[in-house]
Order: sequence, then structure tokens, then C-alpha cells
Amino acid sequence: MECNGRECGHKIRKKSKGFNKDIIQEEPEDESGEEMPEVNVLVLPEKPSTSQSRYRPVSGISSLSLSRPGSSYSRPGTAGSKGLGRKTVSRASSRKSRLSSANQGDKGQSSDSESDNEDGRTRPRRRTMSDADFPTVDISDDKAFDTDLEVEELPSVYDHTGKTAYTEGCKKLGVVPASYFLRHMHDRKLSLKHHGLGATGMKAVAVSLVSNTEVLQLDLSDNWLGLKGGTAVCDMLRENCFITHLDLSENRLGPGCAPHLSQIIQQNVTVTHLILKGNDFEDTAAVHFAEAIHNTNRLEYLDLSHNHFGEKAGVALGPAISENLSIKELDLSWNCLRRKGAVAVALGIKQNVFMKRINLSWNGFGLEGSFALGDALKGNSVLEELYIVNNRITTEGAVLIGKGLSVNETLKVLKMGKNPMQTGGCYGICAAILRNPNCVIKHLDFSDVLVNQDFKDMFKEVQQQMPDLQMLHGGMEPPQKPKSRLHPMLKLSNFIEKNNLRLVDFFDKFDKDRSMMVSHEEFVQGLEETGIHLTQDEIKLLLDELDKDQDGEIRIPVPNVIPHRSELVLGHQSFQERTGKINAILTVTQPRPLTT
Repeated sequence: MECNGRECGHKIRKKSKGFNKDIIQEEPEDESGEEMPEVNVLVLPEKPSTSQSRYRPVSGISSLSLSRPGSSYSRPGTAGSKGLGRKTVSRASSRKSRLSSANQGDKGQSSDSESDNEDGRTRPRRRTMSDADFPTVDISDDKAFDTDLEVEELPSVYDHTGKTAYTEGCKKLGVVPASYFLRHMHDRKLSLKHHGLGATGMKAVAVSLVSNTEVLQLDLSDNWLGLKGGTAVCDMLRENCFITHLDLSENRLGPGCAPHLSQIIQQNVTVTHLILKGNDFEDTAAVHFAEAIHNTNRLEYLDLSHNHFGEKAGVALGPAISENLSIKELDLSWNCLRRKGAVAVALGIKQNVFMKRINLSWNGFGLEGSFALGDALKGNSVLEELYIVNNRITTEGAVLIGKGLSVNETLKVLKMGKNPMQTGGCYGICAAILRNPNCVIKHLDFSDVLVNQDFKDMFKEVQQQMPDLQMLHGGMEPPQKPKSRLHPMLKLSNFIEKNNLRLVDFFDKFDKDRSMMVSHEEFVQGLEETGIHLTQDEIKLLLDELDKDQDGEIRIPVPNVIPHRSELVLGHQSFQERTGKINAILTVTQPRPLTT
């Protein structure tokens, strides 16, 4: 192979499998005896195969200098290899060696240029590598260089669900992680009710919820959290700013947890719906909840039902209700708000200007509470739904509430079933609605209260004025049974006993012809004369009772005659026997009176 009219004197390079090791094989010298110019060759490291382990790159890239035989850099070959070239490898181990190598390369290149000019032939000029092209790198510094072979560490990802915190918390507290919670901790609505977490399990869940940004509605009902579990929930809510709906019902939190819950209600700015029913709160806890209701400006729904709030609790809650400006729905059902407590709550409703719905069912308001509620309906102008089911409201109490309805213009739903107001109370409510032309009520609930026809007629008139009104009641009263009529024989016996007469003397007045026989006509005429008023049916029944042989005449007992032959005596004895049997049956079936 020729290069520019002469044999190519380029050196052939072969690579071994080792890293950064090049074997340079030289061809024989030129026939003219001229020495070949020194050429600097750039050698790059080979790309390691995938099977090899990752290595660290060398500090720099070496320049290999090919020198003539006999130089200090030449390495003699084997004996007798006269015609073979010499293998020369030059490596820059320091800045000084690389600089000297570069200088020698420049000299060699200049000599070659002169020889080429002398021969009249031009050789290609090669570029010499300098220190500027190969900066020094400290191999002990991992940050001093960067290659594509390095595996970059991925940045840590923020755990939005708190899964890591939960597993670590379970290990520290020694509880078994809830698999359901691990699977659904990214849900917007998370329900953990009936999971039996307890206080310790709740602590682990609370740790993860501190950093959880996914859950917005959390249901923890019926987990027996107790005071410690409730405190853990309160601590979590101080840090969590994403949960808006929280259900802690049926957890036996007790009065001791009320101060912590009160602080959370006042401080947390994200929770808008809070359910605390069935947690054994008493009158002492009501003081803390009253403070929370008075100061909160974010809470919209509060459920305190199924607790043990009494009269004192109502007195504490009433003023707080009147001052609240955020709660739209309040549930105080299934408590014991009575007497002064009921009056205070009703007064709070009257002065409140924001609440839309309130549930006061199953509290026993009675007559005092009914009067206060009627007055509240007169003064309140925002309330839309009122539930007062089973509050011992009588007919008089319903009429008092009706007076408030006669002027109210905002109430749309009224539920007051299961009260002993009977049909008269329902009638009074409908009459009050009929008197109010601005009434907007849409639903009336009189469940389990029986009504009569008079109420139905009244409700028809109300429907003509308000066609959209819906009403529920307990059904129609059963038709009154007719009073049982007294047996005419009993009327006759009562008359005889009242006038101290004997049966024989009484009927002797009827026997006008002294025949000891009384005809039917004589019997009817005698009854009219004595003033005993009987109907035709009663007279017929009495005649059938006394005239046993149906011959049209009644035999009067005769002295010295066997008494049983007298029809009058036989009829009277038969009636007394039947009456005695009936009285005996009533005496046996009648329950014995209770004794103390």
C-alpha cells in the first residue's frame, strides 16, 4: 500500500483486551536509511463490555511517542530481530512528562518538514496534542469528572400518603398494620369504621395522616379510641390541613377529651363537618363545646347527638348558639335538654341569624319547651328545618308552636311525630298554617299520630292554599264503637230497686183486670205509666225474655203457688244467672292490682 507515491510508513496499531494498553508495531525503516518522523498518537480508552464491572476512569489521557531506536524511550526487542522495529509506549504520568513529550513531538515534526522539502515531496502535517487539550484530573476526587457511565442517584420522592411513616410507627408501637388502610390511604374518602383500632392503633394512623395530602373525608366511627386515641386525633389535626370531614362517633371519648376537641374546633381552619355522637359527653363537657361553638368561624356541621347533655348543658349551649355565625346544621337529638335547658336552647335559636337546620328530637321539651319554641319561630327569620320528634309535646304545646308558625315566613320542614298531641295538636298546626298567607312550609311530619275526619277536612283546606305541601300522619283513628246498650231487664231491675218495690208489686200494677195475667198491651201501657222509657226493640226483647211460652200473656206469681211456674219469676231468674256468669268471667280475667 502506497501513500503519496511512496510506501506508507504509518505505524500499525493493535489493541489488546486490557484497559488503556496499546501495542504499537512498527514497520521496517525506509530503504533510503532516513529515519521516520516521530508521531504523537492519541489513544482513547476502550468502552468496557457489559459483562465487566464498572470501573473508575483514569486521571488523564496519555500521548504515546514513537521514538527511534536507541532513544531513552525505546524498549529493545529480542536478539536477532534486526529487521524488526521497536515497540515504544509513552505515558504521561505527570504534567512534566506530558510537556516534554509535546516538545519532542514539535521537534520531530519540524525535522520531518525539512526532509520532505528537501526531497520535493510534501507529507501531511499532523497536529500535536498539548497540555491544553488534556487537563489534569485528580483521580482521588469523585466530583472532579463526570462520564456517561455513572449511575445518577434519583432524587427522593415525597410520600403524599404517609405510608412510610405508618409502617415505621407500627414497628415502634408494636401494632399490626391495617392492610385496608395501606390499600386505601390515597382515597379521597377513607372509611375506617368498625376496625377496632384502639388508642395505640390510632396513634400509628395519626402519624401517617400528619403528612397525608390525599384523604379529605375520614370516618373513624366505632373504634373505641378512648381519651388517648382522641388526643392523638387532635394532635394530628394540628398539623394536617387537608381533612374537611371527620367522623368520631361511638368512640367513648368521654368528658376528658372535650377540651382538646374544643381547641381543635377553634384552631383548625379546614375541618367543616364534625360528628361527635355517642361519646358519653356530659354537662361538664358542654361548657367546652359551648366555647368552641361561640368562637369557631369555619365549622358548618356539628353533631352532638346521643350524649348525656342535661339541663345545665342546655343553659351553657343556648348563648353560644345565639352568637355563632358559621354553623348551618346542628344536631342535639337524643339528649336530656329539658326545662331551663330547653328554654335556653330555644332562645338561642331565636337570636341566631345563620343556622338553617336544627335537630332537637328525643329531648323531652314538654310544655315549657313548646312555648319557647313557638316564641323562637316568631323571632327567627333564617331557620328552614326544625325536628322536634318525641319531645312530650301535648295538644296544648302543639297549639303554642302553631302560634309561632302563624307568623313565620322561612320554615320549610317541620317534623314533630311521636308526640302525645293527638289529632287536636295536628289540627292546631294546620289551622295556624292556614292563617299565615306568607307561610312557605313544604313538609309536615306527624308520624305515629292518629288523626280523625275533622283533621282531614282541615288539611284539605290547607292544600287548597298550598298545593305543594306534603304531610305524613299515623293514620285515621279507628271508628268509635257504639256504647253497649243496657239490657232492658237491667233497667227494669234498677227501677225496682231504686223505688224499694217487689217484682210482684211492680207487675201487679200492670194487671188491670186482676187475672194474674199481663198481656203485651197491658205491659207496654204499664211501662209508659211508670216512666220507664224503652225503645221498641228493647220492649220486644223484654217480652221475649218474660213470655216463655209465647202465648201473648205473662203470668204473675200467685201466693201459695209453686214459684217456678210463674213466667215473670222464671224470666227474672234466668237473667240474673246470665249476669252472674258474666261478672264471674270479668272478675277472673281482670288483672290483680299492683302492690307495694
